[in-house]
Amino acid sequence: MSDPAMQTIHRDPALFYWILIPITIVMILTGVLRHYATVLLATTPKKLTLPALREQRSLLRGINLRNNSSAISTSSFNTRRDYLVSAYKDGTFLKDPENRGKPQGNPMTDPAAMEGMMGMMKGNMAMMIPQTVIMSWINAFFAGFVIMKLPFPLTIRFKSMLQSGVMTRDLDVRWVSSLSWYFLNLFGLQSVFIFILGNDNAANQMAQQMSQMNPSAAGQMFQPGQDPDKAFLNEAENLEVLEHECILNGVEERLLASLKAG
Repeated sequence: MSDPAMQTIHRDPALFYWILIPITIVMILTGVLRHYATVLLATTPKKLTLPALREQRSLLRGINLRNNSSAISTSSFNTRRDYLVSAYKDGTFLKDPENRGKPQGNPMTDPAAMEGMMGMMKGNMAMMIPQTVIMSWINAFFAGFVIMKLPFPLTIRFKSMLQSGVMTRDLDVRWVSSLSWYFLNLFGLQSVFIFILGNDNAANQMAQQMSQMNPSAAGQMFQPGQDPDKAFLNEAENLEVLEHECILNGVEERLLASLKAG
């Protein structure tokens, strides 16, 4: 059986130098500028007081106990759970226990909450403005060009990702359009930014979006307007209903059974 005919497109070699390389260079330079702009726009975080720090870390203790409960014995888990549940219900870890049960104030009047919102807005501007400018630039000058062909076969599912703007029914999926090359650079230059700027860089948009979606990774356990007492009570309920099972229970029997089976 003969192999299927190879699809050939007569493509100007200058497209490689006038479209592919400029888009790549502009994306790298934009990432570097985004990093330094984010550093300049970032506000210096205020130092937390000891009660506020204890309030945040105490909730994290309960979350870590639930996630890693299988690594400790049942007696150790019960001791830790009883202590945390009792402290959560009594409000031991609250930085302002006198405000317990009172309605939360308007976060718009809290200077710390307003500063956090402004910081998030600055980060969104640093991401959206360069992305909008580059997208407009590519659509104005490079829309509709097929700039390269990948040297390895791909399934038809990759067609919409690699041929944005020029997707046709009969075009081989390995051909890449200029607009798709922009998206590939947008999500695939993290290793380049790490090499240039280091691991803790703000050049990659996906990393910034993940950090904004997961504020607890940056130490912000409570959002503006959130009641810490309700968060503690919810965590106490989660710990009370958790059924503990240690992974070390019966490990000797399982080990002997595996040795006999082997």
